[in-house]
Parts: sequence; C-alpha cells; structure tokens
Amino acid sequence: MINKQNLWFITLFSLILVLGIYYVSMDDEALATLASNNESKETVEIDSSSALVALRVAKDEEMLQAMQNYQNILLDENASLEEKNDAYDALQALNSAKGEVEKIEKMIKEKYNYDCFAKIEGDSISIVISSKEHSSEIANKIIRSIQALYDKQKYITVKFES
Repeated sequence: MINKQNLWFITLFSLILVLGIYYVSMDDEALATLASNNESKETVEIDSSSALVALRVAKDEEMLQAMQNYQNILLDENASLEEKNDAYDALQALNSAKGEVEKIEKMIKEKYNYDCFAKIEGDSISIVISSKEHSSEIANKIIRSIQALYDKQKYITVKFES
C-alpha cells in the first residue's frame, strides 16, 4: 500500500526527473534565452512551509542517491562479501533513520502542533520548526521530548524558521 509520504516523494521525484530531461533536451538558443531571463534581479519570498519542503526534497534526494550507491554495491558481482554486508548494513541504517525521523516529526506535530523537518546524522539530531514564534522554552520542551525517545545521549538542536 502506498502512503501519503511515498506518494509525495514519487510525485516530487517525477517532477525533478521530467524537468531534468526537459533541460537536457533543450537546444542552445532556448538555453541562452533562459540564461538571459534569469539574470534579472528579482527577490522571491519563500514561506516557511516551502523551506521545509525544500529541505525534505534535498534530504530525500541525498538518501535516494545513497540508497542507489548501496544497491549498486549489492548487485555488483565483483564486490566482496564484506563490501556487500557493509552496504546492506548501511541500507538498514538508512531505513531505520528514516523511520526515526518520521516518528520525531509526527510526535512534534501531534504534541506541539508545529510543522517541522528532522535530520539525523549519527548522534546528532537537527530539527527545523516552521513557526513565527521563537521560544527557547518550547525548544527546550521539544529537546526533552526527543531525548526521552532514546536511552543514549543525543545532541539535539532546534531551529525556528519564520
């Protein structure tokens, strides 16, 4: 069964793929026209939900690339058994980290009613919260809530984006 997050990922990935193919297939004149149009100095306002989506897309692309690399190692006939085991372990770690990120984001959404982006790298957890209200008290509560999920000490940072 396909869930909402997978559907969004597939949709955004398909969009990126189509735009990439379109860009590669453009002729030189169209590219020159695009380049001259892009040189105009315009400011674009980005709301915080767009920033969170951009962070998620970047993280998903990075994770997809890493998974692709590990899968290539697993399917490589010349790779040693140890390399394949390491690649398999790394894939398992990526999947578990993805599950932890989803759990953290869901907990923050349910408990504090904030949209957020979470990223886990080893013992470090970074949280970006979409809110105009910047409160160290709320950040402290969020850090304590996340740390309560783990037995081992984690380095947790909370950043507010408005």
